[in-house]
Amino acid sequence: MSQVLGETLPQAPAAVLSGPSFAAEIAIDRPTGVTLACADPALGAQLAQEIGAPRFRVYLSDDVVGAQVGGVMKNVLAIACGIVTGKGLGNSMRAMLVARGLAETVDLGLALGARLETFLGLSGIGDIDLSCNSPQSRNMSLGIALGEGRRLAEVLGSRITVQEGVHSASAVAALARRHCVEMPIVAMVDRILNHGTAPDGEIDGLLQLPFGVEQAVVPWLRRGAAPSVD
Repeated sequence: MSQVLGETLPQAPAAVLSGPSFAAEIAIDRPTGVTLACADPALGAQLAQEIGAPRFRVYLSDDVVGAQVGGVMKNVLAIACGIVTGKGLGNSMRAMLVARGLAETVDLGLALGARLETFLGLSGIGDIDLSCNSPQSRNMSLGIALGEGRRLAEVLGSRITVQEGVHSASAVAALARRHCVEMPIVAMVDRILNHGTAPDGEIDGLLQLPFGVEQAVVPWLRRGAAPSVD
């Protein structure tokens, strides 16, 4: 969205607030911390002072792209985690999806110009952890319903809230194709939501992918450089 804002209102600075923050919990003053990403350090610091509070901690970043990618991806991943939860496939598989989903998030973010360390913070793994581990998440609860056999139209028709991941999955999948980034979890969610494929077959297909090599993120940080996405 910062790109859209830059094209339509180039004089308007962009700031992105993202992180683990269920609105219902914030409304009753339960504590959390979020990322405020702004390319203008002075504006970011001013906004942090205005909206921050002892129980609403604001951490500054200048990685506007990374904060946005994390905020979008956690919704898509929450649907995937909800589906396997609804299928009764266990916490171990859900944890696998969180870890591999973070890897997909990093790969896409780096391709778009984000920084790796952003995804290790509140707007990355912090937000993913919250959304993918709690049925209170609108997106995870939708995935649970799909895993239990309900149809997408039926679930959406019974709700007044917005499940952002439903609308984001196809856009993220298109970005992945455009930038030649392999994102099998995102592709699975997109096919289930937008192409009518059955969750059972999609999960089986995901589990039958060839074994790969897991790359550690810590060496990338130590070198101060991100891996190539080519």
